[in-house]
Amino acid sequence: MLKKKITTLLITAALLTSVMPVAFADTTEQPPQMPTQSQGEQPPAKPDGDQSDGEQPPQMPNGEQPQGDMNVSIPFTDVASDAWYYNVVSQAYGKGLISGMSDTEFSPESSVTGAQLIMMLYRADGNTVSEQTSGNWYDEAVDWAKEKSIISDNNGWTFDANADLTREQMMVLLYNYLQYKGNDLSALDDLSSYTDSSEISAYAENAVKALVGKGIIEGDGETLRPLSSLTRAETAVILINAVDSVNPSTNQGGMQPPSGNMPGGNAPGGFGGSGTVTQGTSATTITEDGTYSSTSYSSTGDDENALRVDGATVTLDSVTVDKSAGSSSNTEDGDFYGQNAALLATNGANVTIKNATVNSSAQNGNGIFSYGAGTTVNVSDSTITTTADNSGGIQTTGGGTTNATNLTVNTSGNSAAAIRSDRGGGTVVVDKGTYTSNGYNSPSVYSTADITISNATLTANNSEALVIEGKNSIKLNNCDVSGNMSSTEGSSSDENVHNVMIYQSMSGDAEVGTSEFDMTGGSLTGNNGDMFYITNTHSIINLSNVDITNKDADSCLMRVTGNSAARGWGKAGANGAQVEFTASNQTLNGDIAVDTVSTLNMTLTDSSDFTGTINIIDNAQNGTAVDNNAVVTIDAGSSWTLTGDCTVTSLENNGTINFNGHTITLADGTVLSK
Repeated sequence: MLKKKITTLLITAALLTSVMPVAFADTTEQPPQMPTQSQGEQPPAKPDGDQSDGEQPPQMPNGEQPQGDMNVSIPFTDVASDAWYYNVVSQAYGKGLISGMSDTEFSPESSVTGAQLIMMLYRADGNTVSEQTSGNWYDEAVDWAKEKSIISDNNGWTFDANADLTREQMMVLLYNYLQYKGNDLSALDDLSSYTDSSEISAYAENAVKALVGKGIIEGDGETLRPLSSLTRAETAVILINAVDSVNPSTNQGGMQPPSGNMPGGNAPGGFGGSGTVTQGTSATTITEDGTYSSTSYSSTGDDENALRVDGATVTLDSVTVDKSAGSSSNTEDGDFYGQNAALLATNGANVTIKNATVNSSAQNGNGIFSYGAGTTVNVSDSTITTTADNSGGIQTTGGGTTNATNLTVNTSGNSAAAIRSDRGGGTVVVDKGTYTSNGYNSPSVYSTADITISNATLTANNSEALVIEGKNSIKLNNCDVSGNMSSTEGSSSDENVHNVMIYQSMSGDAEVGTSEFDMTGGSLTGNNGDMFYITNTHSIINLSNVDITNKDADSCLMRVTGNSAARGWGKAGANGAQVEFTASNQTLNGDIAVDTVSTLNMTLTDSSDFTGTINIIDNAQNGTAVDNNAVVTIDAGSSWTLTGDCTVTSLENNGTINFNGHTITLADGTVLSK
């Protein structure tokens, strides 16, 4: 149930005509770099003798050219179906806008030349490439770019069609393109908050200041990495969004990076949310304020809600909502906007639901969906049951609010969290009730929002219990939580098996930033795998008086590491986690592993007791080590009992350490023992 998502270029569907932010992540957040093609920029020969620059329309198996907004099966063996860029590449290929570097290779992480980007922008502006009888394949596009002042002298930078682009060069071309399209870029940022601002070349300074000032580029909070290169996968996102900006009315195939609630992204085909809000139709729509009691609403139509409340203040008492059939044409439009949901509240609606029964057996048929800033759903004493894939119990996106009290929620499909959120997040407050998921990739709670839950029972029978993605949170008070992730089934089981996962997928569905997990009281039970797995993000974890039980004796209490980047979760070797972990009045048992590209700052306070080991392990992808991998503080009244030899960076002990014949080795070589 985890995602999906890009960081190096986080570009929304309206990028080239609006001011949505583009995030340039640091090296901990980049997709892995691959070698550029061995032939440089000379296009490889096709079997039929044609030449391709890597950006020519692909030939379909039947010889016809792709048309429209096709999301097609692609022939590239180096674009995995669960890669974050799969759908972007599929859509661009289906539109006839890109090809591979050969018949079977797309080279998603290879670098991009100036000519290739200009060709993409040329097509994005609605131009068709003519047959070339002489000269270079890109001459026509470059001439257009010069005519529109997209290529100019740029204060000293000379455009080289065959040279790989740096990020600042891309920003210059994008800045010029946005000016040509009529965007106001007069507001300039001083860039003082970025530590590498001095690396920006003079010719690019105005473009970078303007794009940051306009909010189009945010950086990673500290750096812009102006001299780093672009990848073809990243640039495919620019291409897709450029096409959308030219002709938004055709944007029905979906232009967003892969999503859903799966660690590895979703299955190809049908994913990729539309750049505009796409909610389908509704069997019944309520637009007038009022109270509706003991009424039944049903739907069997495709992309259709059984009931939609649109902008009205409504009370629904003892109603029945049944979404018994109807397929979803676009999974992410269902995930993001509520298309095909049983009950959708949207456009600032304020909906109070009590004593309701909501059933959904349609794929992408989320139970109760709250979409958009200003929309509030207050639901209590109700039962929600969903049985198909991508069908959460309560779903909140786009800044909506959901307040739930004493619900009984059961989901059976894959990628179907009982308490679910997706792109744009929002606020979810839950009190009492039982929330149970039964499918793979289906945590009891998946958070791309701020979610607070009290006095509830949360159970995931075939998935990790809880997931936080990116700059979002889960706060639990007196809840009983359990998870049972499969070691073989599910999209991320080959990466790690765990009970609580905190990560950044890089898909764009969750803002890059600090994840927060707080749990006070209650119980946390893991039936398989590590209790906590944190990767490719910064996280704050606070535990207080939680009864923690891990039934997998061979697993870790906490694993803070990088990942293989096979699913786009940052760059392999540089996608570690940074964790600040505080245990207050807490008993902990188990081992903690921190790899050399990650950091853990762990504090035991308020009479906490930890029994286990802490060890710094090598990063599996041989990444460059960082400092302060494991910093441990033990306050007065707290204790650490060793069950084996340990390695930490530094230790501040004001409490008690029971060595049990074992040692602690510090980064400076000091060996501590009793």
